[in-house]
Amino acid sequence: MRRALVSLCAVVGVVAAVTTGCADGGDGRTQQDPRPRPRALTWQQELRVADAQQRLTKQCMNRRGFTYWEDRGLTLQESRPVRYVQDDVAWARTYGYGGRIEAKSLRLRERNPNGTYRQNLSPSRRIAFDTALDGGDSARMLTATLPDGGETRKRVGGCTEEAERALYGDPAEWYRTDKIATGLNALYGKELMRDRHLTEAVQAWSRCMKRAGRPYEDPQAAREAVRANTGRLGAAHADEAFTAERKTAVADATCARETSLRAVATARETYYLDRLRDRFGRDIDTYRHLGQRAYDRAVRIVPERG
Repeated sequence: MRRALVSLCAVVGVVAAVTTGCADGGDGRTQQDPRPRPRALTWQQELRVADAQQRLTKQCMNRRGFTYWEDRGLTLQESRPVRYVQDDVAWARTYGYGGRIEAKSLRLRERNPNGTYRQNLSPSRRIAFDTALDGGDSARMLTATLPDGGETRKRVGGCTEEAERALYGDPAEWYRTDKIATGLNALYGKELMRDRHLTEAVQAWSRCMKRAGRPYEDPQAAREAVRANTGRLGAAHADEAFTAERKTAVADATCARETSLRAVATARETYYLDRLRDRFGRDIDTYRHLGQRAYDRAVRIVPERG
């Protein structure tokens, strides 16, 4: 059970940040915060912002005399993140756990035309390409302090910075608040692992899976078994492996629905996140405001993926 919840906190998480204004303190009472809070973007909205950033980067690179390709090789549904709790039965019936999507994504990255294009440039033009894209060696360095006290850095400049500025306004503020909002689980992970509501929900899911003939301790264990089976069968039996993957994923999603695992996990994570609002509430809200502003701008730049 401990490994199951480590996976929940550290690998995928159920929610990225708080999306409601209330939290269950564990005693059945609900504390309502009257202040309106901005909502986190959905994964579809985040994808559209990322696509808009690529479009803006491409336009900038073209103005600077370089060819640049956007990465839109996956469809909207193929781009859906597979989180610890996956309760969309229809998606699971079509894509399983996304094993074939991962393979497709890997092929796309290996054949990235931007990398090939850059490699075929002369040394001087390659340096110019890098400078145009992200500022090259002279780009400024952004620094962000993580919620657990660590520090992370990234270089920003060129067309990358121009695109971020067009969407978010201040790239430094976006980077800082993004690292805070998406790194908060480091502060509550241990408590969430021990949370009675969550452990009971995972146990209920496990009992449901056992009745379905798939005796797994937790969703992560089910996916690891599927991955091992796919590797064992190999490319010669890829269709057989994918059929097995889909069957397990459908059982997983069905049991998640029957046991309300997503609702429980989301509620408990929301509870722990809400307890951090006195320290990080302003940063969370700024992160969401910037994200919403970026999305509002993105819808005028690119259509949603088909």
